[in-house]
Amino acid sequence: MRTSDGVALHVVEQGSGPVTLVLVHGWTMDHTSWDDAVGLLPGVRVLRLDWRGHGRSAAAPPGTATIDRLADDLAEVIAARVPTGPIVLAGHSLGGMTMMALAERHPGLVRSRVVGAAFVSTTYGGLSKLTLGLPRWVAAPVLYVEEWLNRGLARLTRPVLLRKTRALRPGVRWLVFGKAPDWGHVALTAAQVGRCNPANMVGFRNALNEHERLHALDAFAGAETVVMHGERDRLCPLRDAHVLASALPGAELVVFPRAGHMLNYERVHEVAARLRRLVARADLGQQATA
Repeated sequence: MRTSDGVALHVVEQGSGPVTLVLVHGWTMDHTSWDDAVGLLPGVRVLRLDWRGHGRSAAAPPGTATIDRLADDLAEVIAARVPTGPIVLAGHSLGGMTMMALAERHPGLVRSRVVGAAFVSTTYGGLSKLTLGLPRWVAAPVLYVEEWLNRGLARLTRPVLLRKTRALRPGVRWLVFGKAPDWGHVALTAAQVGRCNPANMVGFRNALNEHERLHALDAFAGAETVVMHGERDRLCPLRDAHVLASALPGAELVVFPRAGHMLNYERVHEVAARLRRLVARADLGQQATA
């Protein structure tokens, strides 16, 4: 579908049912990061999309590689593809941050339509002080090098980046996976990075530093919520999950030992089980209302 500012988004719809599960992916990933989970959700209507500048969606025009714009895109996709009925939202990393921005920018939509929400490997903010799980004196030069590399990365094209995905695998394995990952999952993750628009990748990286939206979680007060986090997450520290869960009254907090940032690969069965439960309870709520 095409957004109000003219960007073509790749949207995937599967299954049917009274409740729609909307799955949104993380930074540099795309909708395929949820493939394994969707395979464990038979009988559920699932909607996924690639964010602008990611996967098969068109590039983000200058100035639109922001979390605010992603929230508006998500609101437009919901209006076009899920105009009625209850919604369960699940967001991984940047996807969870976008859910918070959706609540900030479109609180009425969240309060009236979202009956369940899963925040997977995400954070309410603080990424400007990211340490990657390293001592701060080590993290500072590492992040400085990242910033220097990003300036060169922004000048690459998608085809050039895609050809370099094999070389990305060791770094991807260290950065976003926990203990003993499946190397097939590492390869899939690196391939998704390769499909990202390089300039947009850098733009969204800068937007992550500006994300501070703990206040927006109030809009989810009427929804059943779960916070899932890996014990060894280098990108979003585990303490952030505890803060998120505390800000969501009644939220379930699930911490996975030895897991890293990519829970939709590393702990897909457990993640899918909780998504099924959110959808089932939303379905029961619909039946009771009817």
